[in-house]
This record gives sequence, C-alpha cells and structure tokens, in this order.
Amino acid sequence: MTRPATRVLVIGCGGIGGVVTGHLAELGVEVHAVSRNPAVIEAITANGLRLTGEGGDRSVPVAVHPEVPAGPFDFILLATQPLDVEEAARQAQPALGPDGRIVCFQNGLCEERVAAVLGDRSRVVGGIVAWGASMVAPGVYDRTADGGFVLGRLDGEADPRVDALADLLEVIGPVQRTSNLAGARWSKLALNCAVSSLGTLNGSTLGKVVRQRFARRIALEIMTEVVRVAQRLEVKLEKVSGTLDLTRIALDDQPRPGLSLAGKHALILAVGLRYRRMRSSMLRAIEAGRAPGVEFLNGEVARFGERLGVPTPVNQQVTLLVQGMARGEVTPGRAVIESLRSVVQGN
Repeated sequence: MTRPATRVLVIGCGGIGGVVTGHLAELGVEVHAVSRNPAVIEAITANGLRLTGEGGDRSVPVAVHPEVPAGPFDFILLATQPLDVEEAARQAQPALGPDGRIVCFQNGLCEERVAAVLGDRSRVVGGIVAWGASMVAPGVYDRTADGGFVLGRLDGEADPRVDALADLLEVIGPVQRTSNLAGARWSKLALNCAVSSLGTLNGSTLGKVVRQRFARRIALEIMTEVVRVAQRLEVKLEKVSGTLDLTRIALDDQPRPGLSLAGKHALILAVGLRYRRMRSSMLRAIEAGRAPGVEFLNGEVARFGERLGVPTPVNQQVTLLVQGMARGEVTPGRAVIESLRSVVQGN
C-alpha cells in the first residue's frame, strides 16, 4: 500500500514563507499557503508565486487561501510574525494530521507558546532559518542571503517525521538536525537581537550598520547579555551555522586568553556582510504600520534577565527604542544607535 502524498501548509507569505512555498511547489509537493494580504492572494492567484534571484526568475502555481483550508496536513509551517504565532497555531490545529508536525520558523522562542496551544510538546518542531528573503512586490520573492535550516523537536527526541521534513527542505538549503533546540534557539536569538534590532534602529539593510565600529561594539554588548541569560538558564549554546561560537564572542568581565576584541569585531563584521542585503522584518513591519516583534527578541531577553537577576540594560533600551519607532517617536538612523552608548560600559 503506497503512502499518500505529503501535504504541506505554509501560514504566512512574507519573505521566508513565500520562498519556502515556492520551492516546495517547484519540487512537486502539494503545498498550500495562507495569507491575510488580499494583494498577495490576488497576485499569486493571477500570476503564480514568483521567485527571483538564484535559479532565475520564474513563476510557480500555488494554491493560496485567506483562511486555513481543510486538512489533514502532514506539516504546517508557521512563517508569520512572532506576534501572530499563537493565533496561527490555534487556527492550524484542526488541520494538523494525526501524525503531523507543526513547525515554527519565527525568530525568538516561539515553540513553547505553540506547544501550549496544542497541549502537546512532541508535535512541535523548531525550524531555525539561517538565510534571508524579502517580498519585493506582492507575490514576488527575492532571497537575500544563502543558508539552510536547523530542525529539532521541542522535546529533543529523534523523530522520523523531522527527517522527512528535512528531506523536503533540502531543496532550499542544507538542513542540520539538533537534539538541543534550546541551545540552537538561544544562539540564534543572540544573533537576531543584535543584527535585526540594529538594522531596524538604523532604518537600513544590515550591511550599512556593521561597517560602523561603534555599532559592532553595541552588537557585542547585546549578544553578551543574551549569552549571560542563557548561561544562567543552564542552556548549552550551539554554534550558529556550525561555526559561530557565541561564548567566544561574548565580552569578558575580566581579560583572559581567547579571541581578542579586534577578532570579535571581525566576526561581527563578517556575519553582517554575509547578510548585508537583509532588511529586518521588524523594520518592514514598522514601515507597513504593524507592530514589530521586538518583544520576542530583545524584550524576551530583558524579561528573562529581570526574572533571573541578570542585568540586560542594552537589550532593555533597544526594546524601548524600537517601540518608540513604532509609535513614531523615534527617527531611525545613526544617532539612535549612538544614543545606546549611554548604557554600554567599557567604550
């Protein structure tokens, strides 16, 4: 008896969701997408989902819906903004197949929130995205940085269903499995808290920020606070993309042998230039009049820090500044990032 074809649902047609949907459709997977944006639905319905850049410009027929369609689905991929992840999980739950998995592609620590909605940690998978993409026009997607995925179940158990998902996602980029999702998530959180937030505050792509030494120093301070919170939680941090060791980048209270400060600046510069075309999803949200997800990045770190007694003044201030941008009270640019000097020690 042959197994039914895999059915995949992608909720969210922003940059990541659009690229994932398009590549899976090219692969011949039965993939459906959900978008709340009428212009996106109209464009994809009329012209197909358009992928640009790597692989050339092409259009892929995709079924796109304003609401979650009838299941069952083998995999439901949540590619919404973090602010919408719990509601997306609630809407998706009835469509999840009996042996299905729901996957969080958001930055931040969204898996626990989704597990609370489902009431089942074993069906929640973290999908850490190590590449960038943007929607340059309704239904048109450009991949802005190369990379792959890290996949792991929230409960850390090995899972043949995760292996099956990895096989599908390999068409987009290399897939690494992890039994330490918390360690991988906190490492990526440290990176996102620095690069996404500074790009947002500068109102630009990341490449324009990391060339400034004072901005790199602030990025190091942000990441150091995240590392200290994770260590207090006894999280064993994983290397980002298998190479970037956040514990080596963290600034030390006392000088000791290891990576020099110049070396740490060089690593931040290298990371920033790799993702130089990336435009923060928080910045895009603000420009579109939506709430940014800073509460799920720097704000999350600040909340953990307060509960654990770990100082996080830079992440706290970044949260306030991004919130101020969303209210129209803070104008993005170099001066905003320079204002963080007042809470950064050791300049």
